[in-house]
Amino acid sequence: MYTLIRRHLGAAIALAYAAAALLPAPGLWLRHPHPIGVPGLAELPLRTPQLLLALVVFSAGLQVPLRELRQLLRRPAALIAGLALHVVVPLLIVPGVAFALRHSPDQDGGSGMVAAMILIVAMPVAAGATVWTAKGDGDQPTAVGLVLASTLVSPLTVPLTLAVLCPLLRGEYAGRLADAAQTAGHAFALTSVVLPCGAGLLCRLVLPRPASDGLVGAGVAVALPASLLLTYVNASGVLGPFLRHPRPVLLAAALAVAATVCGLSFALGRIAAHMLGLDARAGASVTLACGMNNSSASAVLITTTLPDRPHILLPVLAYGLLQKVAAGRVVRGPGPRRGGGRQT
Repeated sequence: MYTLIRRHLGAAIALAYAAAALLPAPGLWLRHPHPIGVPGLAELPLRTPQLLLALVVFSAGLQVPLRELRQLLRRPAALIAGLALHVVVPLLIVPGVAFALRHSPDQDGGSGMVAAMILIVAMPVAAGATVWTAKGDGDQPTAVGLVLASTLVSPLTVPLTLAVLCPLLRGEYAGRLADAAQTAGHAFALTSVVLPCGAGLLCRLVLPRPASDGLVGAGVAVALPASLLLTYVNASGVLGPFLRHPRPVLLAAALAVAATVCGLSFALGRIAAHMLGLDARAGASVTLACGMNNSSASAVLITTTLPDRPHILLPVLAYGLLQKVAAGRVVRGPGPRRGGGRQT
């Protein structure tokens, strides 16, 4: 089953979106917290999106090839450049998009679209970047290092990016994201991203080889269905209601904004890699670090900080699809296939 899904991943993602559009009720139920434990004594809220995200990130940490990371430490220039660009490029792009949207007829000056883009560009590099470098002409150690490094520093970079870009928003969006920058940003990045990734790395490092290999195999087999389920849960909050009450202008705006931010991110990453004199393979991985963000994490954060604004998931979903198309163009080539991470 895993091999079949892996071979037809694009079709599986399309089916997840179709299920979210046609049968959103189970996904909407899973989006809400559900108490577990002894009623009245020891109850904990079970948040399915955060749990699925943590499972996917844990699996990604399990699959990090430690030997390749040791090679990367001997030549860290591309890693440092990619990490810096991943943080800086959004700060150059999003203000221009916000300025353009302020001249739109939207009553809040496009703040919903801008908020969605802020929440996606603040996230770490998507683990799927390692998949694309493995499929094409990219530097796999650099890609793995960028995914891991951006994940580990996300408790600092996520709230910092939110805080710097929040003044671009108007009305309620500004206050909600400012609060997220101070509270949810640190807690979310730590508990949903860093700790699961660190746990995966630690298991890979300390477990005996047979146990480690068995856990990696189990993690890989579970993470892909979990990722698809997370896609369904995230999409169910917007696609079902959207089909019942179509808003073509909103859809067009979401696609346009996502395409603009995604396209500019990849373009600036490629230009910067060329100006830094990186070789083609390292340059491709650095370009991916600029354009590929963990869209699943941003969707989960939206459900946490803006649960009453599901429509702003539209540009996030669009970005998640567009970044995969752009990644395929960046790394196209007959590069050797090596181990990689899992798409999120």
